[in-house]
Formats: sequence, structure tokens, C-alpha cells
Amino acid sequence: MTLVPHGQPPRYFTFPGLGALGVVNATTTRHFPGLAGWRSESPFSPPAAAALRDAGLDPARVAWARQVHGAGVARVADRGGFAGEADVLVTTARGVPLAIFTADCLAVVACAPAAGALAAAHVGWRGTVAGAAQAAVAAVTAAGARPADVSVAVGPSIGPCCYEVDGPVHERFAAAYGRRAGRWFAPSRPGHWRLDLWAANEDLLAEAGVARDRIENPRLCTACHPQLLFSYRKGNHGRLATLAALA
Repeated sequence: MTLVPHGQPPRYFTFPGLGALGVVNATTTRHFPGLAGWRSESPFSPPAAAALRDAGLDPARVAWARQVHGAGVARVADRGGFAGEADVLVTTARGVPLAIFTADCLAVVACAPAAGALAAAHVGWRGTVAGAAQAAVAAVTAAGARPADVSVAVGPSIGPCCYEVDGPVHERFAAAYGRRAGRWFAPSRPGHWRLDLWAANEDLLAEAGVARDRIENPRLCTACHPQLLFSYRKGNHGRLATLAALA
């Protein structure tokens, strides 16, 4: 599983697995021009809009939301635009790019092109506890797909190599998922653990019915690549965007 870079230095990556399914997609880097992050007016400046067009995405129809670290779902019509407060966007409209903004959290794209359904989710540790990835799969299946036909891609995000959490986070996972959550944590120092959000969400997606060989996760850590990606934990407070649209 890998990402294909576009430009030098890369302005964005694409997932070949999504592309093979007919899903136009782009995940931006810190070299992408004019990206402001979410806001109720357009988060894409004219240079950003031009770069999106180069990637085959229509900036006039992009849908985005105010992300609140939950699992709320917003349904997106063919006009796109600001979808309100939500961490999961879902559409059956072709050509409408769904945009998720991250700076360490996972961007999870779930699609079933044969059923004409696409979802994108913002998933940090709170979203993992809340079930945002599972909500994305449920949104796609509610549109007519079978879980076994859903394919998923996971954008660059902080890895277990760099993501240390404390007792309250550990307790929230235990409360949500019981003893099985223990396999996602590795002790680092007293009262702290390394959290593997990749493994956690891959497991949870599998439990939701997604075949593991349909989960495309390049495991590219934002904190390990400050020259290429933004990482909140590393003090780089810009935003990355993952966009996907049904062709």
C-alpha cells in the first residue's frame, strides 16, 4: 500500500486503490497552496482551487464540515458546500468532493462505487472512541452497499511511533471497547502509553464488516515527516486535506 506523489516537492498524494475504483482523490501536503482549513466560507483559496482542478476535483462542489471530534454524520447533496457540524460526510452524488481536514488525526475514506456511495471521516482518538470510522461504513451501507463491498483508505496521520497518551485516554478506550482495546496500547513511561490509532481503526473497520485486504493504509506518520506534512503534536499547526469524489 502506497501513496502516489504529485509534483516536486509533492503538493498532494493520491491513493492508487481508490483511483482504481473510480474515486478521484487527493491528500494534500504542506506544499499545497492556499489551504485554510475548515470554515463556513470556502476553505480553498484561488491557488488551492486551481490545484484541486489539476487533481480532477471540482472546487465549486467541495463539501466540508466543522469537525468536532465526534461521529456525527452529515449527508451531502450534489451542490456540496458547508455541511455544518459533523465528522463524517456521506454522499451518493457523483463529482462532489468530500473534504476532511487533519493535522495528526486519521482521514478515513469509505467507498462502494458500485452502489454509488462514498463517505469520508475525521478520526482522532476521540473519534475512534465515538466510532467515527464505523459510522462512515454504516453511512455507505445505508446507501445500499454491503459491508464486504466497502473499500477504505486511511490518510497520513500520527503513528504509534510518535503518539503518546495518558491515563484518561487509556480509560476512555477501555470504557468503549473493553479488554480488546489493550492491544492498541504499548507502555512508554509511568502512566503513559503509545497509542496505535492505525491498528485500532483497522480492527474496528474489520469488525464493521470491511475486509482487511480492502483497507488501504500507507502508515505514513505525520510527526515523522515534518518536511512534508503538518503535525499538531510537532507544533506544525497547518492543516492537511483529504478529498475524494465519485467519478
